[in-house]
Amino acid sequence: MDKIIAVVVSRNRHALLVECIEALRRQTLKPHTILVVNNGSSDYTTVWLDKQEDLVHLYQEDKGSAGGYSAGIEWAYKHHYTWVWSMDDVSYPKADALEQLMAHASGPLALLNSAVVNKVDKKSFVWKIKNYIQIEEVKEATIEGVCHPFNGSLIHRALVERAGLPQSDLYYWGEGSEYYYRLTKQFKIPLITVTKSIQYHPPQQFNIREEWDYMKSWKMYFYVRNRYRVLQTKYSNRVVAFILYIGFIIAFGCIALTSQRRDKLRKMSFALWPMKDALFNQFTATEETIQLRMSQRYRRFAFARITHVVKRWIVQLFVPHYAEDSGTVIS
Repeated sequence: MDKIIAVVVSRNRHALLVECIEALRRQTLKPHTILVVNNGSSDYTTVWLDKQEDLVHLYQEDKGSAGGYSAGIEWAYKHHYTWVWSMDDVSYPKADALEQLMAHASGPLALLNSAVVNKVDKKSFVWKIKNYIQIEEVKEATIEGVCHPFNGSLIHRALVERAGLPQSDLYYWGEGSEYYYRLTKQFKIPLITVTKSIQYHPPQQFNIREEWDYMKSWKMYFYVRNRYRVLQTKYSNRVVAFILYIGFIIAFGCIALTSQRRDKLRKMSFALWPMKDALFNQFTATEETIQLRMSQRYRRFAFARITHVVKRWIVQLFVPHYAEDSGTVIS
């Protein structure tokens, strides 16, 4: 008998997690197990999970969304579940979402995905699906070649056997895109969005052209660093991936210069740090280490040094020097 497990990745979003779990409990076709991967939550999440007798929860230190999905799917695979239904705590499925997915699960091996719809208006797609803007515009039952891992993705264990787990060292951002290209480019796995299966998700908030807070934008580090790994998976030719990545870095700097109002130079040079880590395969950073390094290195050290050098140069250039004892100007 095929066993289905719902895997939810969560960190410090107790209220949203409860909303997601309640939606899973109300499914017309109920998963056999609900697994919550608790990514080092420090709010009420852990206490609440300990009280839920119908849930299985896996606690680990914060490993980001990528580490959460990897751990959850691996746990499900080792415990012999046939299907893994993955999502994070900010989203929740419509009551018949799993039933609609399983209605299309009898064909050849494929990654099935719910249609990811804005949870605010309940109509518009969060991410573009072909030329469609709203779910009501779609007439076909499935849209082939489109999915958004791991937002309501239904993954068969045979797919894990073939393509492996999400890359946990990406930590945050890009793990879904990397998996998407791994499936399509390396393993030729078809992707299918089931349009009657709805996953409600917050509207897309990230836009590189909008003003972003330099000292608080730790996510931007992963956006820049992980792009290289995604391009390497997308293109089999690593030279092409490298050239495209350098082009991305240049474009990032130009966008920062033209679209940002504050900290233009800092934001332009910011990309050099995650670029270096990407090129030298340094994938150990976490949210905490990024925030610490940004506050220490960039605010206190790097820019302080630059300011000090500039001030000293100005003093040497424009302020006359005096002999220590004679009081005469040294020309």
